[in-house]
Amino acid sequence: MLLVIDAGNTNVVFAVDDGEKWRGSWRISMQTQRTSDEYAVWLLTLLQNEGLSPADITGAAIGTVVPAAFYHLRQLCRQYFAIEPLVASPRLDWGFRIALDNPSEVGVDRLLNGLAAHRLYGGPIIVIDFGTATTFDVVGDDGTYLGGVIAPGINLSVEALHMAAARLPRIGIGRPEGGLVIGKNTNSAMRSGVFWGYVGLIEGIVERIKREVGAPMKVLATGGLAPLFSEGTDVFDHTDSELTINGLRFLFARNPEPPLDLEQDEAEEG
Repeated sequence: MLLVIDAGNTNVVFAVDDGEKWRGSWRISMQTQRTSDEYAVWLLTLLQNEGLSPADITGAAIGTVVPAAFYHLRQLCRQYFAIEPLVASPRLDWGFRIALDNPSEVGVDRLLNGLAAHRLYGGPIIVIDFGTATTFDVVGDDGTYLGGVIAPGINLSVEALHMAAARLPRIGIGRPEGGLVIGKNTNSAMRSGVFWGYVGLIEGIVERIKREVGAPMKVLATGGLAPLFSEGTDVFDHTDSELTINGLRFLFARNPEPPLDLEQDEAEEG
């Protein structure tokens, strides 16, 4: 079975694929100082609850945009599963061209989303990921990663609004009651601005990408807030909460022998 680890800025997702289906998927908050032993205590218990043991895990793949967390996640695979994990990197065989000025600077989460989106839904396609940042990734008809857009995530925007304006409260994120735009108090006005502001951002950027590409495109949403924003716009053709972990599964299938990343080893040990 394959253990995949998707480590983002906010959460780390662990999932196990048995070759036919996901046997389990679990989420823990990102803390860069969390050790491999701490991960193991938590993860091994969850595996046991699903009737799985470390011996059942025969492969592992890690995708992370948080370099400080990488060492402990790899040590988890080595110490507790006796596996050298595949580490997602632009240098691997992705099966498509990365059409960027500097392919090494793109976040692997965006490449993983592009890989899974094209494999599962075809192209051309726009992938919108509602994470710490809101990213728009553009994949061509042949799977080429064409680039994208990075905007502040909605949680960052809400926090910045509260911190920068002394009289504005911290609010929860949600669709305004009744779907109304005009707020009747400070809280509802802020909720409307955040929600409908992001709907406008989504629709506006998607329309501009389609015009720039010059072809009809599917639009796919992923990330924790994708279902929320799907209530406010019909721009999405699909939503998929498992997109990134599926990308890790597909990447592992293309790269079954994880290369030893000597540069990363030296950086960690130096």
